[in-house]
Amino acid sequence: MRPASQPQIVRVIDLETTGNAPPAHAVCEIGWQDVALGEDGRWELHGDGGNILVNPGRPIPPITQAVHHIRDEDVADAPWWHDVARPVLDPWPRRLALAAHRADFEQQYCTPSLTRNAEWVCTWKCALRLWPDSPAFSNQVLRYWRKPHGLQHERGLPVHRAFPDAYVTAHHLRDMLNEASLAQLLAWSREPGLLPRVRYGPDRGKEWREITEESLAGFLTDRDPDVRHTAETEYARRRSGGHVGRATPQELLL
Repeated sequence: MRPASQPQIVRVIDLETTGNAPPAHAVCEIGWQDVALGEDGRWELHGDGGNILVNPGRPIPPITQAVHHIRDEDVADAPWWHDVARPVLDPWPRRLALAAHRADFEQQYCTPSLTRNAEWVCTWKCALRLWPDSPAFSNQVLRYWRKPHGLQHERGLPVHRAFPDAYVTAHHLRDMLNEASLAQLLAWSREPGLLPRVRYGPDRGKEWREITEESLAGFLTDRDPDVRHTAETEYARRRSGGHVGRATPQELLL
């Protein structure tokens, strides 16, 4: 009997690291959870996922250990990143794309040579588009605000460990893929984030539509690319009758 064919997947990745800036910092754990398109046309979590501890080749600073609780002795005998990364990141030919929450961070370590030039879905950027009413857009706030169907609470703990975080993100990705196409999620992920509300200043918390022209002009040269992109988009909307925020049904069908 021939084995059943494996479905194509989007693989959600989460990393725990020694810090935020490679090459000074390195990976000490990778976790993953797959999301696959079912025969009924709906996306669902697929397989058990997993995690692997990684020897970062340097001490883990105490301030970082306090976040993920991975100690130097936990990774002393673990494999190196270059031995671990490719098999996890590149389950070719089944993988359609990779995904992560704030994927720009993972992409610093998961370089194109390790991923076979995979495209990435950033679930943070996509959440800004699809669920702009959320009170915040971290992985865990979305978890408790949306309460995704089927998410097993204990399996998504502890927070700031690679598999539980990937598992939670995979539920957000599943729901996103069942609202919008993969092509649309990838397109949003290539752009800076489109923020539904002003982050700081006198207009903090307001929707961008609500602020004055003078206030908006000040954000057009902001150093934060997400703020600047959102201000430019709102400026264009006011000039052309477009919109910022929740996507239309037509846009979701890119």
